[in-house]
Amino acid sequence: MRIGFVGTGRMGLPMVRRLVSAGHQVRALVRSDQARGDVTDAGARPVTDVSEVATDAEVVIICVFTDEQVRDICLDGPLISSMAPGCVLVLHTTGSPVTAEKISDHAQSFGVRVVDSPVSGGPHNIAAGDLTLFVGGDAETVDRVRPALQSYAEPILHVGSIGTGQRVKLVNNALFAAQIGLLREGVRLGAELGVDESTLLSALPHASSNSRALAGVSARGSVAAFSEAVGEFVSKDVSVVRTVARELGGQLGVIDEVIGDQLGAVKP
Repeated sequence: MRIGFVGTGRMGLPMVRRLVSAGHQVRALVRSDQARGDVTDAGARPVTDVSEVATDAEVVIICVFTDEQVRDICLDGPLISSMAPGCVLVLHTTGSPVTAEKISDHAQSFGVRVVDSPVSGGPHNIAAGDLTLFVGGDAETVDRVRPALQSYAEPILHVGSIGTGQRVKLVNNALFAAQIGLLREGVRLGAELGVDESTLLSALPHASSNSRALAGVSARGSVAAFSEAVGEFVSKDVSVVRTVARELGGQLGVIDEVIGDQLGAVKP
């Protein structure tokens, strides 16, 4: 497939590598000499104008850091108007489902279809081809982009209409942050009971309390080390979860209590 790509950072660049390795033709937006070199080394074609990303593309993928960046590119910029009718826009950035819905409405006037496809996992999952995607959009459009997404993702979970991918991802992120908070409390309790953190983290992954969060903490050796490693991303996601829950009239309830001060605690 002919693919345009915006956002060749920590997550996006390994996606580009996998897309090229799978035989897709990729044009990627670059803003620096470093990015140009990285994209060229990955086997993709670097371009400097967002309109060029869409040239002849069948699919355009957005993998930037914030919801605001997505809005700037897709609602305020020329990207969608440069896309050919029938092209599909894939939004990997975790953000507001309202943003995905607005972009979809805007894109319809240009004959462009949109899916929101936030991710669960990291660069190592992309490299292994087992990144998890929560995809919102109509089934026909999801099937059209599946050959591209399968280059780096499995499973690809179609969870509902546009914006539903973001809703599922926000619940996931809330639970993940809460699990970090629970682990912090578990380590505290263990210390009070005379069990040190390293002993707990070597034992608990083999028991019923295991989770992906616990596996990550155990691999890093401590809750503090894991929090430092994922701090920037968890902090952003917790902020998005709280904001979107308020916007949509949802209540985090006890989840928010467990998250507690995680937004501050996990900042690097």
